[in-house]
Amino acid sequence: MPTAPDALSVSEVNHRARQTLERDFGELWVEGELSGVSRPSSGHLYFTLKDDRAQLRCALFRIRARFVAAPLRDGDRVRVRGRLSIFEPRGDYQLIAEAVQAAGVGELLAAFERLKAALAAEGVFANARPLPCPPRHLLVLTSPTGAAIRDVLAVLAARWPLAQITLIPVPVQGREAAPALIAALGLLNRQTALDPSRDAILITRGGGSLEDLWAFNDEHLARAIFHSRLPVMSAVGHEVDVTLADFAADARAPTPSAAAEQLVPDRRELARRLTALEMRLSRAAETRLEREAQRLDHLRARLRHPGEVLVRRREALVLLRGRLERTLAARLETERRHRRQLAGRLAAHAPARRLAEAGESLARARTRLHAAMPRQLTAHHQQLAALARELQAVSPLAVLGRGYAILEDDTGQVVRRAADAAPGQALSARLGEGRLDLRVIRADACDTKPQFGTPSSQ
Repeated sequence: MPTAPDALSVSEVNHRARQTLERDFGELWVEGELSGVSRPSSGHLYFTLKDDRAQLRCALFRIRARFVAAPLRDGDRVRVRGRLSIFEPRGDYQLIAEAVQAAGVGELLAAFERLKAALAAEGVFANARPLPCPPRHLLVLTSPTGAAIRDVLAVLAARWPLAQITLIPVPVQGREAAPALIAALGLLNRQTALDPSRDAILITRGGGSLEDLWAFNDEHLARAIFHSRLPVMSAVGHEVDVTLADFAADARAPTPSAAAEQLVPDRRELARRLTALEMRLSRAAETRLEREAQRLDHLRARLRHPGEVLVRRREALVLLRGRLERTLAARLETERRHRRQLAGRLAAHAPARRLAEAGESLARARTRLHAAMPRQLTAHHQQLAALARELQAVSPLAVLGRGYAILEDDTGQVVRRAADAAPGQALSARLGEGRLDLRVIRADACDTKPQFGTPSSQ
């Protein structure tokens, strides 16, 4: 009977496989789409490279990860340089990455962007109806075994135990997830008329890779959310995850727990607010009562019996009447004195007396005028005669009276020399009495006795 070959241990098998991979392949470049990017606290990066037929797990250790400038996100298409190896303790086949370069947008992400743009153009993302807070009856569409429903129920129980919640179990991953969600939405909207208390729908699930959440990027699911008669809140994945269901819903929450916090108020906060309002109301009531009590005491102190008021008013009236009578008597006496003063002044300046005095003054002035006028006329006549004699003594007309004449040409210029006249020139002679028209016969500057012709005819 042949002896059995020696068996290898699991450790030896994994060790030999690792050596074979690292020796045969060496360093290589691999291109694919990122999926399931994980960033633990150790600083290492773990992700999966995939294409349409296969996947390859990868690890990028911290010492190399710090040289990667661009963030690694699910759906990104990248080129990874590294070496194939096996993690011997678990037998995991993986690529130990040394460098990562962007190679374009992944197919799923590109399809997501195209569908998002088309639905936005149709108006599928236009819903923004307000959700009731708190809702009377909340319908939750999610997996009954997932962490999302546990988070939602825990937050609702802590914040608002009165909330009525109905779980609608549906798959939230895989091919059957989108049709199941669409069917549940249609059923709930048809039953709304039978149960009017149902007033809000929550669609939720926990985080995952882009493939895990792809059911919530279904075009028909987005349309079903848009056409829902009940307002819908979507809380799919973590804060960085965004799906078409989020855009089509009336409201979005980053996580299932955040959705529960948005849907209901915090009873503890409400209790604190009610306590604070109660204290404010109590203080305000006490302050108001104290103020009104003080006002009542003040009014009570001011309040008097009507009889006492009448007595005081009657006494005040008597005092006022006495003051009025005294004031009137004093005013009358003052007016009488003033009237007497005016009468005395009027008598001292009586019009008849002043007219008589003015008449006497006028008669005296008339007498003085009649006596002064003849004297003034005589003096003026004498002064005028003296001035006439002086004027006659210096007047050229007085010379003409002694037989002299003044010759003037036709322009009125005085002819002083014979040379100023020409033969035949007409001249005018002014005599002591009258004028003569002459014509020059001859002008001789040496002859002291020039001859003049006969006066010209007029």
